[in-house]
Amino acid sequence: MSDKQLLNVTDGSTLGNIEIAPEVIEVIAGIAVSEVAGVASMRGNFASGVAERLGKKNHGKGVKVELTENGILIDAYVVMDYGISIPDTAQKIQDNTRQALRNMTALDINEINVHIVGVQMETGKEEEVEVEEL
Repeated sequence: MSDKQLLNVTDGSTLGNIEIAPEVIEVIAGIAVSEVAGVASMRGNFASGVAERLGKKNHGKGVKVELTENGILIDAYVVMDYGISIPDTAQKIQDNTRQALRNMTALDINEINVHIVGVQMETGKEEEVEVEEL
């Protein structure tokens, strides 16, 4: 086995052990967050930004998973679209993430914290209107 921390989700079955790496939880949560309407993008670090420019899609970008004695904690760092209700969208992010992880891994998550790190303004539509008027 490697030194990586794995989450044991075996339910007492005699068939064997089931272990899930935290990276898998990050990917599932990242996809669930990005599916919510009103989420413009997710914040990653410098390395993930460079990797995406080179063509590698990073679905776990903007999601941090911590395995503690109290359970699983998820932090999602998102950029929202301008004009949407931030509390409603954050609630949808939490609900969608919790449901996706429950369906795919049968895990219950203690906390899903949504961090709004920016708001994306819609400049594309305004520019199109100005071009048409010229």
